[in-house]
Amino acid sequence: MAKGPGGIISGGFQPLKAPDAPTIDSVSAGVLSADVTFSSPADTGAGSVDSYVITAKQGDGTSASTTASAAGTVSLTLTAGGTTTFAAQAISNAFGPGAFSGFGNSSTVFSGQELYAFGENSSGGMGDNTTVNKSSPVQIGSLTNWSQLSAGDDFSTAVKTDGTLWAWGNNGYGRLGINIAQTIDRSSPVQVGALTTWSQVKAGDFFAAAVKTDGTLWTWGNNFSGELGHNNTIRRSSPVQVGADTNWSEIALGRFHIVSSTTSGELYAWGRNDNGQLGLNDTTRRSSPVQVGALTNWSNLSCGNYHTLATTTSGELYAWGKNNNGQLGDGTTAYKSSPVQIGALTNWSQVSAGTDCGFAIKTDGTLWSWGTASQGRLGNNNNLVSKSSPIQVGSLTNWSQVSAGDNFALAVKTDGTLWSWGGDGFTTGDGTTIRRSSPVQIGALTDWSSVEAGKDHVIAAIGVTS
Repeated sequence: MAKGPGGIISGGFQPLKAPDAPTIDSVSAGVLSADVTFSSPADTGAGSVDSYVITAKQGDGTSASTTASAAGTVSLTLTAGGTTTFAAQAISNAFGPGAFSGFGNSSTVFSGQELYAFGENSSGGMGDNTTVNKSSPVQIGSLTNWSQLSAGDDFSTAVKTDGTLWAWGNNGYGRLGINIAQTIDRSSPVQVGALTTWSQVKAGDFFAAAVKTDGTLWTWGNNFSGELGHNNTIRRSSPVQVGADTNWSEIALGRFHIVSSTTSGELYAWGRNDNGQLGLNDTTRRSSPVQVGALTNWSNLSCGNYHTLATTTSGELYAWGKNNNGQLGDGTTAYKSSPVQIGALTNWSQVSAGTDCGFAIKTDGTLWSWGTASQGRLGNNNNLVSKSSPIQVGSLTNWSQVSAGDNFALAVKTDGTLWSWGGDGFTTGDGTTIRRSSPVQIGALTDWSSVEAGKDHVIAAIGVTS
């Protein structure tokens, strides 16, 4: 028989095909981190894909990578800021590495953030070393190494890029976690302990929670309804670990309850439950974590006072809890004690729950709101008509992040501008105390990287790339 190129007999054995390249669908960059969403290759070759390698080429030329067992969203920890590009590769154990997608999906990664605040400041929750209210953003100190921020009821918390944890503002119920008398407030950031292993923190109404780099979960502050998750109702003035698990991922805090996902996509809840806000199909409060349903693809989480919103990695939107003002967005005002899907769309990417309302951004960059419309908080230029299902806020398609406060909300666009609406005082942030029923730009800056709305004040950040 004739031999073909390379000595392989024509019509004989042909090499088995390795997988094609996966597709990187989107990148959400943070501070020295990025969430990369990717889908499996159209052609997996002669066998199945056993794993994926997602790689980032950082602004300084170095690379970082992670491995995933299935298509979806992975988180990359980075070491440099600046312009970063991403690539994906599928691996078949039988036939070796598949095609490499090539570096693309360029995104700006921040090496740190400057800290700003505005709003009500009677207990120093803004952190500017005063108790004077501010109607426009003021910078908090001169540091540029803030990583992750959260604003609660009259206090704030933050993590720095060095892994230290900080808090300031009202210390009632020990919510600052600094183990001092609850009558002593702090009007500028003070470090919580001496550890350098904190990765995420959230401030609630009268308590707080944080996750360490080892995946452990810690809580402190008020514990009237068992919201600290320690299987008791004992108040804590410094962080105490919740159980012994080491796979906690995202956390969200309501007025008296917590929901948290795990690295395997499960969802847990605990605390007050009189409105079904825990999603456990009853109204019994829990003082330690209990799994919510059986789904293992929970993604973005947010809690209002007595209701909860969440998305899945497949882009579905769910809600449960109190619904007297249509804040669940399911077209009714009936309370729900277990998760109900809002519509049938699968393109929801981020949610934020206000006191009696909800907001969400879709993958197409549109912004949506629902619930009570009082004080213009829905941003749809109407102060009176509440909505029990999502309505679009304007017609723009460049919204990237939304955060809801007590009766107001803020959002950042993809162009780095900061916008606000609703409120009844200093939270508009535009230098006035005029209530707005549709989004108004705060200043003229175009490098806002994140925003977190508390009850009556706002913490925001400007990204730094080097």
